[in-house]
Amino acid sequence: MPVAAKPALKKPADTMSSQGIASKKASKGAKGKTPRGKDMDDMSEMGEVGDEWMQQKTMVKPDDQLELTEQEMKEEFTRILTANNPHAPQNIVRFSFKEKVFKQVASVDQLAIHFSLDGNMLHKDSDEARRQMARGGLAEAPSEPAVAEGEEKAEAAGEGGEGEAKPEGEGGEAEKEEGATQTAPAAKGGDKKLTNQFNFSERASQTFNNPYRERGTQTEPPPRVNFSSTANQWEIYDAYVEDIQRQEKSKEKKGFRGQQESTNRKKISAIESQGDDITRIEKPAKILERMVNQNTYDDIAQDFKYWEDVSDEYREQEGTLLPLWKFSYEKSKRLAVTSICWDPKYRDLLAVGHGSYDFLKQTRGLICLYSLKNPSFPEFIYNTETGVMCLDIHPAYPHLVAVGFYDGSVGVFSLTEKIQEPMYKCTAKGGKHTDPVWEVKWQKDDLDNNMNFFSIGGDGRVVSWTLVKNELLCTDVILLKLDESPADGAEGTQLFTLGCGTAFDFHKQTDYLFLVGTEEGKIHKCSKAYSSQFLDTFDAHHMAVHSVRWNTFHPKIFLSCSADWTVKIWEHTSNMPLFTFDLGSSVGDVAWAPYSSTVFAAVTSDGKVHVFDLNVNKYEALCEQVVVTKKKTKLTHIEFNPNYPMIIVGDDRGYVTSLKLSPNLRKMPKEKKGVEAAKGPEVEIAKMDKLLSLVREPPAEKK
Repeated sequence: MPVAAKPALKKPADTMSSQGIASKKASKGAKGKTPRGKDMDDMSEMGEVGDEWMQQKTMVKPDDQLELTEQEMKEEFTRILTANNPHAPQNIVRFSFKEKVFKQVASVDQLAIHFSLDGNMLHKDSDEARRQMARGGLAEAPSEPAVAEGEEKAEAAGEGGEGEAKPEGEGGEAEKEEGATQTAPAAKGGDKKLTNQFNFSERASQTFNNPYRERGTQTEPPPRVNFSSTANQWEIYDAYVEDIQRQEKSKEKKGFRGQQESTNRKKISAIESQGDDITRIEKPAKILERMVNQNTYDDIAQDFKYWEDVSDEYREQEGTLLPLWKFSYEKSKRLAVTSICWDPKYRDLLAVGHGSYDFLKQTRGLICLYSLKNPSFPEFIYNTETGVMCLDIHPAYPHLVAVGFYDGSVGVFSLTEKIQEPMYKCTAKGGKHTDPVWEVKWQKDDLDNNMNFFSIGGDGRVVSWTLVKNELLCTDVILLKLDESPADGAEGTQLFTLGCGTAFDFHKQTDYLFLVGTEEGKIHKCSKAYSSQFLDTFDAHHMAVHSVRWNTFHPKIFLSCSADWTVKIWEHTSNMPLFTFDLGSSVGDVAWAPYSSTVFAAVTSDGKVHVFDLNVNKYEALCEQVVVTKKKTKLTHIEFNPNYPMIIVGDDRGYVTSLKLSPNLRKMPKEKKGVEAAKGPEVEIAKMDKLLSLVREPPAEKK
């Protein structure tokens, strides 16, 4: 009884035990009382016990309890839950390799995994489970209906799944084999246990879990020794020289003196074996040298990749040039840079030609090919007997370099050949120029699929050179005749006076069209099909033309520079220049940017680089920066990299300096919202056409 159980909760000393009550009942029953009287006695005894539970309890109030008014007790305090992890540290500091300082990391790992379990169970109604059951010869398990639908629906579900008829034998075998999740059906009319329709598997019926396939074996670590040393390219070079000398001394000790023929034979074999050793270690040595130089010039490499001038955001019409690597070679410091060219395939490789523009001090020449991966030393070096005045790399075969020399000859060097002599070279009998060759350009293969290139010389000839087997075949394309009347020669012949060609450039889209600049300051528009006359002549400059360049994108625009301090932009259908810029000093070279039709750069003899963007400012340069430090040093050539935002400039002391363009000097056109903007050259052509329309329009008609 509930009443009899209550005294058991109190201490035996304070209340009567249940055994005492039971004995009291037994004694009263023994006296022979009636059942009614017996019940009354029991109720009286229970009332006495209940009074003890019904007594009012006294509340004890602590001395330091806070006393609040009713209004304060009704006041509610809202607690807001945030997504911040209170256990996540807020003071993590890591080293930033870009800024080279320790910086606080704002983001930390907020993920906390409380439970993770990798299982291999499949739902029985999934496609993968059906394929596995079909592969094992099992029938599909029937889906079970709800228990509340009655026994008849349960039997129908057990026999046919979703209402389909199914043989009893197949269903029984399937359910026996799938005993982990199914139970065999009971006989008709009997109680049948329905399996869970969600395919829940009890713990007792779970199958064996596949073990992990990771295995680990603990062994004793191999012995290690820490070794450290400081290395640079000069120490590596000295080590190789000492090793070669040591090999030569050991071979001399082992050798014996005998007949002269045997001695010569041993020397030849020693040289060949030594060459084989050098060839074997050439590639690892080059990789090691590049790794050392990468650490040496790491700060410049970081600037080349990541540096951007933040001040360009606050000035729209100004830009800057950041000096990067400076390429030099010990034997080229007294020679001027006469030509520079980027390799069209290998983006980091550039070719530099060294010669002299002082015709009274003509000496040897030099060809150096540098890589941005190793700016301390050239990758290829070719010494020439006469000065190199120009060079060009083949666009399809980057190992072929066409070179023009001061003595009027031309040649083709192959970088794959380890010889200093050119693979092809013309001779006096082969039609070489009688004056220095000022420029060479590769062109597309001829009809017989032979490679060919063109050259222009001071003798007034534009010559086409074709590589046939082991010789160069020449063909005169055009002669630069002056407008003066021909002089009378012997036996009534007429002698034409030829001009001096200094520069030429072929059209980007039209192969047969090209421009020729002369020492007289004129520019001739010529064609390969007409060798007797010019298509047009421009009275461009008052002094010698140093360079002419067709625009990279627009087919009608070309650029020219001269020693008369000016740079002019022309339209080949008009004899008047569209733009004229006076740079205050002799202009050595100009170049169009490969990413914009309105950006070009020029170098002057006072050591400055000028970068223009006609779309931003049509009157002044966005950047006018001094590159060389010495006052008498002149800049001779400039070239844009076709892929990276950088330019290279050469001077008359043999140095080549690379510079990175700031963001204002390489702006790209912005795409208009809601309008499908044109892509590629079309945008640049439209940008240049807009400028031309402003220039062509007379001032009186402007609105």
